[in-house]
Amino acid sequence: MKKLASLSGFLLLFLLTCVNAQIPQVLTQAKTAEEVGFSSERLKRLDAHFQDIVDKGIAPNVVTLVARKGKIVHEKAFGFSNLESKTPLKKDDIFRIASQSKLISTIGLMMLFEEGKFFLDEPISKYIPSFKDAKVLVSYDEKDRSKYITRPAKSAITIRQLLSHSAGIPYEHPLQDLPAFKVPFFCSADNDVLKDVVDKIAARPLLSDPGTQFTYGLNTDVIGRLIEILSGMPFDEYLNKKVLGPLGMNDTYFYLPADKANRLVELYSKGSTTDKLSLHNNETYRKYAISGQKTYFSGGAGLVSTIQDYAKICQFILNKGEFNGKRLLSKSSVDLMARNQIGESFVWDRQDKFGLGLQIITPESHYGDNATPGSLTWGGMYCSEYTIDPKEDLILLVFTNVQPYAHYSEIVRKFRILVYQALL
Repeated sequence: MKKLASLSGFLLLFLLTCVNAQIPQVLTQAKTAEEVGFSSERLKRLDAHFQDIVDKGIAPNVVTLVARKGKIVHEKAFGFSNLESKTPLKKDDIFRIASQSKLISTIGLMMLFEEGKFFLDEPISKYIPSFKDAKVLVSYDEKDRSKYITRPAKSAITIRQLLSHSAGIPYEHPLQDLPAFKVPFFCSADNDVLKDVVDKIAARPLLSDPGTQFTYGLNTDVIGRLIEILSGMPFDEYLNKKVLGPLGMNDTYFYLPADKANRLVELYSKGSTTDKLSLHNNETYRKYAISGQKTYFSGGAGLVSTIQDYAKICQFILNKGEFNGKRLLSKSSVDLMARNQIGESFVWDRQDKFGLGLQIITPESHYGDNATPGSLTWGGMYCSEYTIDPKEDLILLVFTNVQPYAHYSEIVRKFRILVYQALL
């Protein structure tokens, strides 16, 4: 009996080791698309589509990456990183990923959650006192916005509400031009620092009571400050040491080192479908990652990255908290991130839900098209997006950099449709 039990234990250990070994720790090139359940013939539709939109001047460039079971079946660069110089886009060029920063920041905070540093339903004011006694905006004078009325919020803002964008904190705020409430939205070339900006965010009246609706906004910038307080480290150093470094994300930064600055793609605008692509007129948006004071670290929108680097974060989520031989989160915490955290609310008009740091595609989705319900997604304002599909063991990413962009939805949704139609 002892020998039988010992043998059974050995077989169980062997099976568990085999299962664990199958979790991809690096992304490798598939020998054929068919090897991981794609049609190589139908994947060609991706090439034809994106070459066409570049040729027609709809996008300056596009880079794509599709991987299933840890094997890349499509990774291509189309167009030019700089239209003026006709510099061909390379697969490892660096893009502004804006709100895709949110998932990375959320992972950083959830690591502290697993260390027992806080509860999700604790008030943020416990750690950042400026959020105590939050107010809700009732009305304001359109002609003189210094005249406004507030009332006390019905409840305190919790950390869970910040992570799920249900705290009532917006990006666009009716009173944002008042000096007391003026904060950088997505980046800054000035000498702003996170503590001061977050205290100004706390001073602004909320647009709704905490926990009552999805209000997309500066919540993850607050999370960055919370990470500083809980970890005792500057936010950028914490992310580098705890998340980016361990996962091998060596091309992801708030501010690029000088020897990588030439890999940052140019930023363009195309505000209507009839406009031609033009150089973006906001110098800060174009150059914040390579110039300016470099003192502000926006956890909600401040990072730049390559599609190859960001694929590692997506595979990390698909692997339930592990990549590059490093486990940063438990399976249970990743599962928690992927659960609906906004109750009966929806993400805008998409009929989708929001978890902790990412969107959840529902069966009723008006946005996910043919993606599997339960897939996870989010994008950035400069037009970049990821989708993580646990059921299909699939990640897909598409990046360009145009803002404002009349074709944003068309770019990201048609990409997803074209990927899924190629599944066997």
